[in-house]
Amino acid sequence: MAGKGRPGAAKGKKGPSVGTGGHGRQALEGKGPTPKAEDRVYHKAYRAKQLAERSVAKRAGQPGRLAAGRGGTGRARGAEEMVTGRNSVVEALRAGVPAKALYVAVRIEMDDRVREAMKLAAEAGVPLLEAQKPELDRMTDDAIHQGLALQVPPYEYPDAFELAEDTYEKWRRGHVANAPLFVALDGITDPRNLGAIIRSVSAFSGHGVIVPERRSVGMTASAWKTSAGAAVRVPVAKAPNLNTVLRQMKELGIFVLGLDGGGDVRLPGLALATDPVCLVVGSEGKGLSRLTRELCDQIVSIPIDSDMESLNAGMAVAISLYEVSTRRAAAEGSAS
Repeated sequence: MAGKGRPGAAKGKKGPSVGTGGHGRQALEGKGPTPKAEDRVYHKAYRAKQLAERSVAKRAGQPGRLAAGRGGTGRARGAEEMVTGRNSVVEALRAGVPAKALYVAVRIEMDDRVREAMKLAAEAGVPLLEAQKPELDRMTDDAIHQGLALQVPPYEYPDAFELAEDTYEKWRRGHVANAPLFVALDGITDPRNLGAIIRSVSAFSGHGVIVPERRSVGMTASAWKTSAGAAVRVPVAKAPNLNTVLRQMKELGIFVLGLDGGGDVRLPGLALATDPVCLVVGSEGKGLSRLTRELCDQIVSIPIDSDMESLNAGMAVAISLYEVSTRRAAAEGSAS
C-alpha cells in the first residue's frame, strides 16, 4: 500500500543520520598503506632494527646517536674493533685476544671452526650473543663475517713518560732487577710489526713499547694476534709527541739508541747495553726521521750481507734485544 514501507526498513532520507559524523564513509576509506616490517613492533624485523641501532650507538660511545663517519655507519675513533670471519675469530681467541663478546648469527651453519670459536669463548668467559644477519652486517661495516664477529674493546694506553719514569724509579730502588729497556716506534704503521716487537720485548725482559699518538700503528686485533699473548704482559704506551718523550727519557737517565743502517756503532760492540736504554726503530723504507735521529745518543747498525738492503722493524728489534740481553747476562755473570 502506498505510503507504507517494508516491515523493519529504516525510515528517513538517505545519508548519515544526525550525530554520526560520517563514520560509515570514513570506515570505507581504509587505514592507509601497510607499514614496513621493521616499523611493526610485533615483527622480528623491528627487533633486529632496534638491536642494530643500539649496537651502532654503543660503538660510537654516545647512547642514542650514530657513530660519525660514512653516512653515519662508521666507527668512532677509539671504539671497539670487530674481528670478522671464522678463521680470524678462532685465531684471535686462540691467541688470547681480550674480547667483550662473540656474536653468532641466528641459525648459523655449524662447522668445526664455529664450534671451536664458541668453545674457546666459553672457556675464556666471553659472552655469546645471537644476532640477525642485518645486525652483523651493520656492526662489521658489511665485512665478510661468515656469521661470526668478535668484539674487541679499545686498548687503554698508559702515558709513555709516566711508564718510563715509574720503571726507572722502581729500578733505582731495587724493585726491578733489570735496567729499564724500552722500544720506541718511529713511523711504523704495520700492526704485525708491532705485535712481533711486543713479543720480542716480552721474550728479552723489556719493560714496554712506545708508539706516537699520530701517524703510527696502534693495538689492533691484528697486533694482539701477532704478539701471541705477549701484549698481556708488555704495556704499549702512547706518546703525544715522540721526540718530546725521548728528550724527557734522556733527562731521566735513559740512553736513546737509534737502529739504522750506517750507524756510528755496530751492534756487537754496544757498550751501553747494560745501562737503561730505549731502542728507537724506524720504518723499513724511510728509517728514522731526521729529528728523531738527531736526538739519539748513538745510532746503532746491525751488520748484514751487502746484498740485503735492510731488515724489517720486527726482526731488527729482535736481534738488537737479543744482543742487549746477552751483554746484560754476561755483565751479571762477571759481577757475581
